[in-house]
Amino acid sequence: MKLKLFTLVAGVSLAISVLGFSYSKQNNEWVAPPSADELKNPFKGDEEATAKGKKLYLKLCAVCHGNKGKGDGVAGAALNPQPANFTKEKVKSQSDGALYWKITEGRPPMASYKETLTDEQRWQLVNYIRELEKK
Repeated sequence: MKLKLFTLVAGVSLAISVLGFSYSKQNNEWVAPPSADELKNPFKGDEEATAKGKKLYLKLCAVCHGNKGKGDGVAGAALNPQPANFTKEKVKSQSDGALYWKITEGRPPMASYKETLTDEQRWQLVNYIRELEKK
């Protein structure tokens, strides 16, 4: 009986620890690994790539991040963590490589676009996000 009780208490304690870790991990700031900063945007300054990025953004990203990139899209209101506001210094100060890495890898509730978008399309999105930052 004591062994069963100990096993139950240990199991509950482990579950609480895991859930607590998972919860606190989600509330931490999302930081790309330092290696992402070394990635260079092959389409930096390319107006055609930026225009293509805008089309992709409006199709895939605006629903959560908002048309102007302020993190105020209709689907984003219910998300935790909230979608990034691309007009804030916190995003502006990140390297193109960090943004590309985040688009590629995703983090719940944001999807990973590694399998659904090409490398070129993900860089196009980075270009357009940089345009949103200017507005």
